[in-house]
Amino acid sequence: MTEPSHDTFRITLLGSGAPPPRLDRFGPSTLAEVAKEKFIFDAGRGAMQRLHQLGIPFGDITGMFLTHHHSDHVVGFPDLWLTGWIGRPWGKRNVPLRIWGPEGTRQMMEHLPRAFAVDIRVRSRNYPPDGVRLEARDVGEGVVFDRDGVKVVAFEVDHGGEELPAYGYRIDYQGRAAVLSGDTTFNENLIRHSQGVDLIVHEVTAVSGSAVEGQEQLKRIGRNHTTPEQAAEVFSRVKPKLAVYNHLLLFGGATADDLVPATRKKYQGPLIVGEDLLRIEITDRVEPYRFES
Repeated sequence: MTEPSHDTFRITLLGSGAPPPRLDRFGPSTLAEVAKEKFIFDAGRGAMQRLHQLGIPFGDITGMFLTHHHSDHVVGFPDLWLTGWIGRPWGKRNVPLRIWGPEGTRQMMEHLPRAFAVDIRVRSRNYPPDGVRLEARDVGEGVVFDRDGVKVVAFEVDHGGEELPAYGYRIDYQGRAAVLSGDTTFNENLIRHSQGVDLIVHEVTAVSGSAVEGQEQLKRIGRNHTTPEQAAEVFSRVKPKLAVYNHLLLFGGATADDLVPATRKKYQGPLIVGEDLLRIEITDRVEPYRFES
C-alpha cells in the first residue's frame, strides 16, 4: 500500500458486514487516511486483524469515531485498544487514544479500563501507561475535528425505531469529501450533508424469498436500515463520483449480487458493492482497488 502523504485521501473498508458472524465480511469498521491522519470509524468484529493485513500498526491510528453503540459496531474496540498497546510491530501505541462518538461514548470509555483492570495493571509494567489511556468525547451534530485542513463533521441520521443516537460523518480535505452513512434508514439530513461529495459509503439491507426471521422482525429491521431502492434516491440526489454499499444486511435468499440491479431501477451512476479491505483513493478521480495480499 502507498504510504500516506499530505495529499492522501483514502478510504478502506476494514469490515463490510453486520451482526452475522461471517468470515468474509467482518464487522463494520472503516479506515480513513487523510493527509497525516489515520482515523477509524467504528470498530466491529475483526477490525484489528484487517488493520494488521494492511500492515498498519495500531500505534499509527490518530483517532477513533463511533457512529452509534450497537454491539456490532464496537465489539472490536477492546481488541484494537488493548492489542494495539502491546509493544509488537502491530501495536506499539504509546500515546492516549482519542475517541469521538454519540452520547454515552465517554461513559463507555470510562468503564472499559475498569473491566480490563487486571490486564492493564499487568501490562503497564512493560508498556507505556499513556498508550492505554482513552480520551473520549461525546459529540452532537457539527464539526468534531478541524486541524491542518482536515475537517470531520458529524450529522444525525435515523436508525429507525432503535431509539439511540446515531451519526454519519463527512470528511473534507483540499476540496474533496467523503461521507460515511453509519446505520440509517432513508434520511434527508444525510442527503443534505452529502452534497458535493466525491464518495458516499452507505449501508444497505435486502430481503429475498423466505427468511428465518419472522415478518415482524423483518419489518423492524426495514424501519432501521436502507433498501437499495431507497439508497438509489439518496445517490440520485447526491450525485457522488462513486457510491459504495457497506454494512450489508441480507436476509432470506438475498445476496450481494442483488444489490446493484435493485438500485439501477432508479440510479444509473457509479456504484459498487463494498467488500472487506476494499480501498478507495480520492483524487481528481475516485478509484476503487481490491485488496491484494
